[in-house]
Amino acid sequence: MKKIKYLLILISIVFPLLLKGTTILIPMDNSQTNHLKAYGVAYWVLQNNMEVDWLLNYRGGSFACTHLDQIERECKIRGVSYSVIADVQYNSILTTIADNESNTDIIKLHNAPKIAVYTPHSKLPWDDAVTLALSYAEIPYDKIYDKEIIQGELIKYDWLHLHHEDFTGQYGKFWFAHKNSSWYVQDVKNSEELAQSLGFSKVSQCKLAVAKKIKEYVINGGFLFAMCSAPDSFDVALAAEGVDICDSMFDGDPMDPQAQSKLNYDNCIAFTNFKISTNPHEYEISDIDVTNHRKVNENTDYFVLFEFSAKWDPVPTMLCQNHDRIIKGFMGQSTAFNRNKLKPNVLIMGENKSVNEVKYIHGELGQGTWTFFGGHDPEDYRHFVGDPPTELDLHPNSPGYRLILNNVLFPSAKKKKQKT
Repeated sequence: MKKIKYLLILISIVFPLLLKGTTILIPMDNSQTNHLKAYGVAYWVLQNNMEVDWLLNYRGGSFACTHLDQIERECKIRGVSYSVIADVQYNSILTTIADNESNTDIIKLHNAPKIAVYTPHSKLPWDDAVTLALSYAEIPYDKIYDKEIIQGELIKYDWLHLHHEDFTGQYGKFWFAHKNSSWYVQDVKNSEELAQSLGFSKVSQCKLAVAKKIKEYVINGGFLFAMCSAPDSFDVALAAEGVDICDSMFDGDPMDPQAQSKLNYDNCIAFTNFKISTNPHEYEISDIDVTNHRKVNENTDYFVLFEFSAKWDPVPTMLCQNHDRIIKGFMGQSTAFNRNKLKPNVLIMGENKSVNEVKYIHGELGQGTWTFFGGHDPEDYRHFVGDPPTELDLHPNSPGYRLILNNVLFPSAKKKKQKT
């Protein structure tokens, strides 16, 4: 009887310890009340020198970390759904994830990446989806622009986002519609003064130098993310090195009439064999973008995320984590990319196959990576100049904004070698 009594006492002590919650699980499936702020909680944990497990393809790409009261409190403050589970429960999840028949995997997130957003210091009449997402998720970032990049400050950062930008020096081709608007006049003035202060006679020359610095940053191991006009204008600027593609209203002299034939696509990182738009009245930079030719109704405008193998292709799997795989489309100066203009090594992660356009792409360059996302704002189908910013409190579960935040956390993942 004494042995049985001692055994019961031992069980009464040990069993509760086994069931004690020691892991916080933040689900990212449809049970999550605020997907976007959940990324902010994961970043906050990393900021406080703790690791996060990213459970790829498990309940929408859930997060898990060691249970601490501070983390639980942070989830409650931010309105993020979570559960506290015991070791035995979490080990069961890990066993499920490790099963070769399950398209799941676990990635360790280590350090909070230092983030920079390339954006002008002056106010322009549009907002940027990435800065909206970062601010809403409470993820800190620095603003940098041409001066900081020319002076070599990119080395301070793990991740760089290119704000709505035209690297060709044509001011977004806004001249025809907005040449008399005060914001446009001021933007031209600011850009010219900044270029001259940095030693360039033209804005296009300054922007090319910045684009080359950014390309070098990626080659040396940086992570680049860009949306809207930035992706195609970036490659067009690189291809046009040494060629004047700007008409007189942009830089004071005519463009080179042979500019198209002088483009060097070898300089580009994502696109090739494109044609530049030489019409200054056209709100378009090149035929990389499909906006002017697409025939898609807003009600039927969707793109589909590819499903990658979590165990064999962890990088694109991370970047595509979502609770939805079919995502509503949205427009921008560059709405989506012409499939026929992609370089062969570009990885397509999201597309609208019915109209042969690509929305979400990724690639490697040297030791770093880049990701381009077509469109301006995932929750504003047509975002016009002067429109108010999107209120993300109305879209806390936005699958389009989740793709942005996947990229923000990506640099903190421990890289895994591809299996052969």
